[in-house]
Amino acid sequence: MCLQTRTRCSLRSSWPSTQPAEGGPAPPQALRGAEVFLPESPQLGLSPDRRRVVAGDGRQNASAPEGFILEGFILVGFSDRPQLELALFVVALAFYLLTLLGNVAIVLLSALDSRLHTPMYFFLANLSFLDVCFTTGSVPQMLHNLRGPDKTISYVGCAVQLFFVLALGGVECVLLAVMAYDRYAAVCRPLHYTLIMHPRLCGQLASAAWLSGFGNSLIMAPQTLLLPRCGHRRVDHFLCEMPALIGMACVDTTTLEALAFALAIFIILAPLGLILTSYSHIARAVLRIRSAAGRRKALNTCSAHLAVVSLFYGTIIYMYLQPANAYSQDQGKFLTLFYTIVTPSVNPLIYTLRNKDVREAVKKVLGKGRAPVQ
Repeated sequence: MCLQTRTRCSLRSSWPSTQPAEGGPAPPQALRGAEVFLPESPQLGLSPDRRRVVAGDGRQNASAPEGFILEGFILVGFSDRPQLELALFVVALAFYLLTLLGNVAIVLLSALDSRLHTPMYFFLANLSFLDVCFTTGSVPQMLHNLRGPDKTISYVGCAVQLFFVLALGGVECVLLAVMAYDRYAAVCRPLHYTLIMHPRLCGQLASAAWLSGFGNSLIMAPQTLLLPRCGHRRVDHFLCEMPALIGMACVDTTTLEALAFALAIFIILAPLGLILTSYSHIARAVLRIRSAAGRRKALNTCSAHLAVVSLFYGTIIYMYLQPANAYSQDQGKFLTLFYTIVTPSVNPLIYTLRNKDVREAVKKVLGKGRAPVQ
């Protein structure tokens, strides 16, 4: 049974045998070291420079296709709908530019304006920096694949993309829980807020969020990439997403899915439980406030964070807490598109539209920029 790639099987069947026929002379060695070119195939996504294989003896023949296998994957995406790909390219590019503009602005404002040197904006700057890294690690490759017929991604590129998608997604889950605790301290313990959320604790909480996300990815990314795929290179997605890569495996993935679910309890469900607990305490505290203005202020403080949590967790739970055999590729593609390009771009708008401190910081920074001209 051939357990290697289909390309390797076809190559071996087409190469002349180097074994001498019974009773006949040894075959010529003309093919030894020669270059064999695979036919160009849009379906396989092979460019001319990826179709060359060096022929040789059995040992060389085995090593050449191995290098060919590690050339990478084919991100199918929406290649069967070219008009949709063109529309998605424009949408993804627009949202990517908005993400960069909004999140970089928040990071700079948090650093430049002393009024924003508070725990809330410290965590918000971390979230904005995370969103910039997350989109930059996935959207440029997506735009490249949406723009033209080349749908390939190198093995290393796919590995790096998978690692950072898993890592930064995990960081955001934990960071949103940390931000919920910060809002709990601000609403429920206002007199002790500065003592509770001191700079050292803020740094420790942010570090815990980043370390937990990257630790989860260090476990899951190699396990996912090392799954046998029996020559399958076509990823029915436009990103190297863990559910899509697990679905390509030609072996039983029950153990890996159980491991992913167990880690998801700590990375996704545990932070979500902390968020819900924090907001249950906040809700009780708000109901005890007699002043309508006080209630409105408390709700404004938490509404932005609640909106971001709802957008992010709604898609993540659907994507990662269901079995791979129940995974709908078309639904998964659109949900991935949503939390990859839409959620990071609207986070700055959600946090800043009704935020007086940020608007004042923007005016202050722009005013400083105009001062030399006047």
